[in-house]
Amino acid sequence: MKIIPILFLTATLLFSKDYYSKVDPYEIRDISSNVSGLILVSDEDRLGKKLSEKPYIIIDSELDKKELQLTKEKLHLLSAIVETNENILKNLNQSLEKKRENYKRIESLKIKSVVEKDKEFHDLIGSENQLLSTQKEIQNLNVQVADLTLKAAYLERSLSDKNLVADGFVLYALLVKPGQVVGVGTPLARVADVSKALLTIYLDEEDMADVKNKTLYIDGKKTSYKISRILTIADSKNISKYMAQIVIQAPKLFSKLSKVELRHE
Repeated sequence: MKIIPILFLTATLLFSKDYYSKVDPYEIRDISSNVSGLILVSDEDRLGKKLSEKPYIIIDSELDKKELQLTKEKLHLLSAIVETNENILKNLNQSLEKKRENYKRIESLKIKSVVEKDKEFHDLIGSENQLLSTQKEIQNLNVQVADLTLKAAYLERSLSDKNLVADGFVLYALLVKPGQVVGVGTPLARVADVSKALLTIYLDEEDMADVKNKTLYIDGKKTSYKISRILTIADSKNISKYMAQIVIQAPKLFSKLSKVELRHE
């Protein structure tokens, strides 16, 4: 009567294999600086805690703020000048239309002397040149407005990049201290998404067959989890093995070792 349980256990072992994985946060991000400047705040009290919309690293931005304010003031003045010139251009167009009509009327009149006609013609040409000059000035001003608008956008981006926020992430590591000067690309911090967890295992070739339909046991318990991601290219470090990942609920404690079994049932 003991033969049946033994055979059942043997069959189960034949169709399952154990893998071990550390329970990692769903995502860990390495944060590097997009700007240069002096570190004013590096809040070590928030290490290991969930971050909010309050910056956890602040880089000096006093000059950026002043430059942004001046840039916006210049933009306002230039926009006002453009508006004035556009009104001038409108008046010049109306005036030029009248002069064109007047010149057409006198051009064929024999009672008008050549001198009078030439005077009207040169007056017409002068008004046309004035209109073209005003159009050119408006175009140049619009180029300046576009350049300042782009500059203001860069400054606003710089200000944002100097106040680091990672709402909802846990502060995993701080790599800078107040008083330190950083440049573009300097590592600043590491943050983690602990809303979910990730198990990473490296499968043998024979376990790749129909892997997404296999039942997963974690720490000896049957689960409803399935393989979430899988690479069909062998891993560069774990030669002849294929990386697979399983997204699971976040545990109370991360980094513990868990046993993963893949079974056909």
